[in-house]
Amino acid sequence: MSDIDTGYDGGHDVDYGHYEAGQEHDALNQLHQAHGSEADYNSQFGQYEQDHHAAESTDFSQGHHVEYDQPGAVHFESDDYTNYSHNAEVDDHVFAAEGSEHAHQADFSQLDALQHRFDAAFAEGTQFHGGAGELGMASN
Repeated sequence: MSDIDTGYDGGHDVDYGHYEAGQEHDALNQLHQAHGSEADYNSQFGQYEQDHHAAESTDFSQGHHVEYDQPGAVHFESDDYTNYSHNAEVDDHVFAAEGSEHAHQADFSQLDALQHRFDAAFAEGTQFHGGAGELGMASN
């Protein structure tokens, strides 16, 4: 800002000069940085096993045997038989497994920076040329 005003003459032999100058500088720097990271891992496993085995076996047999001889001496023979067999088998098997895993990782960083600078300069000048007698009563 500059304002120069010279040559004021209020009807008398008075010279008045006025000078004004100003200067301003300012700066604002702002930095903001953010960083985030996250990682997860989860694993689950399970196993279940069941076996059932059954076996059964039955044997049944029945027979009749006859033998006969005639010449000379008579011979006669008769047999009856029954054979029964039963087998049973049962097998049960159970297997179970369970497991779990978990992992977690987190990172975060943040940076804030603020810089402020302000410069100001100002000059003002006033100049008066004239005799003391030319001023009014209020100046004395």
